Amino acid sequence: MTTAIAHGAAGGRTGLAKSTFTVTRRALLRYVRTPQLIVLATVQMSLFFLIYRYMFGGAIHIAGMSYVDYLVPGFIATGVLFMGIGTATAMAEDLEQGFVDRLRSLPIPRSSVLIARATADTAILAWSTAFTAAVAFAVGFMLHGSALDGLAAFGLVVVIGFAFEWVFITMGLFAGNAQAAQGMGMIVFPFAFVSSAYVPVSSMPSWLQVFAEHQPLTYMVDAVRALTLGPQAQALLGHPSSYYVTRSLLWALAIIAVSLPIAVWKYRRG
Repeated sequence: MTTAIAHGAAGGRTGLAKSTFTVTRRALLRYVRTPQLIVLATVQMSLFFLIYRYMFGGAIHIAGMSYVDYLVPGFIATGVLFMGIGTATAMAEDLEQGFVDRLRSLPIPRSSVLIARATADTAILAWSTAFTAAVAFAVGFMLHGSALDGLAAFGLVVVIGFAFEWVFITMGLFAGNAQAAQGMGMIVFPFAFVSSAYVPVSSMPSWLQVFAEHQPLTYMVDAVRALTLGPQAQALLGHPSSYYVTRSLLWALAIIAVSLPIAVWKYRRG
């Protein structure tokens, strides 16, 4: 694949779009040639969902709705963190195996390598999310909003996932090896649990509610929940879906605005 880029760059510096496409293709082919990576990521996310569905389903009661309807939007929104660990690990492996060093030697935009990684892994995230959503419908989840609202919720999860991919890419660059990257990826998991994903924030201690209510994942979870719950959403959340969607998108942009420059800086420094 590096040979293909080198040939394309023979007459000068390869453009951002072309080099990004080529590196993205390489990353996706890696998944195709190693299908167990896709299967593992997909099955792992779905198994975790089923554990939460049946472990907490009989113990947690949400007024006016079943727990599975409450859980699914939260689990799918925070599932981007489960998938992100694979991104950090893959980025670190590319560093370890010298692939990144070979790309640095080519006359291509440095950011194209990172954009390609984020794009390819977001595509895998979209597939895993769709599969998990199908499993959720099979075990009792119901979409209370319109089909368009459901598609909007799916699209929002993909946008959120793309934003967090940059966080994990940055972790992989700083970690330097796959084992360290996997450990660093676990740092973000407390954010998933200290949010509205699995239980209402009001059930938490008052000192913890302040953080849980205003951290980005809570807005993102509530945005997906507002889109999928339909008329029940505003009664539960207190605001229309536009309130949460707007704040989720602003948080996603902020995460990219911070993580992307740091990732590019670290990539250039080696």
